[in-house]
Amino acid sequence: MFRDRKDAGQKLASELEAKYPKIKNGVVLALPRGGVVIGSEVAKALNLPLDIIVTRKIGAPLNPEYAIAAVSEHEMIVSPRENPDLNYVNKEAEKERREIQRRAKEYRGQKPKIDLKNQTVILVDDGLATGLTMEVALREVRQKNPRQIILAVPVAPPETVENFKRIVDDIIVLNIEPLFFAVGQFYEDFVAVSDKQVKEYLRDF
Repeated sequence: MFRDRKDAGQKLASELEAKYPKIKNGVVLALPRGGVVIGSEVAKALNLPLDIIVTRKIGAPLNPEYAIAAVSEHEMIVSPRENPDLNYVNKEAEKERREIQRRAKEYRGQKPKIDLKNQTVILVDDGLATGLTMEVALREVRQKNPRQIILAVPVAPPETVENFKRIVDDIIVLNIEPLFFAVGQFYEDFVAVSDKQVKEYLRDF
């Protein structure tokens, strides 16, 4: 479907340009790390600033790769399919929030956060699976009183898209794919994005 994240970002930017040709008072907000590559292409095409929102998943006690919850700087969401030990989740949330603050500081450097109040916020990532980390990002953004929130991603499964349709002002997904196993299956090149690359992308804006 996509050569790499840059290709996906350019295609997503074209779709956004067609639908929203003149966004004023807007910002592109990307989930690091992979989403920053997408966000960079969208921000360049729409001539908007680029910022980040850092989220972290909380893995199951015996399977850290399996997300049972997600956390942002001030918000948390637990998967509706799970019934985890909340003491464990809250303890992990504290640890992950410290990591969120560390990463945000490292990625931004001396640049301040962009004020989202009354802004059109375009939330982007390189794809959605369950959407837990994006949903907690959305909750965090809502706290900042934006004018509207547009969710834009290259690929997602239909059930995740339907969920987000109810909670964002608009959603743009280039490929809604029922046979969805992982975001990486839709990219020829899905190499990991480094912290150094994230900082370089953000330095351009």
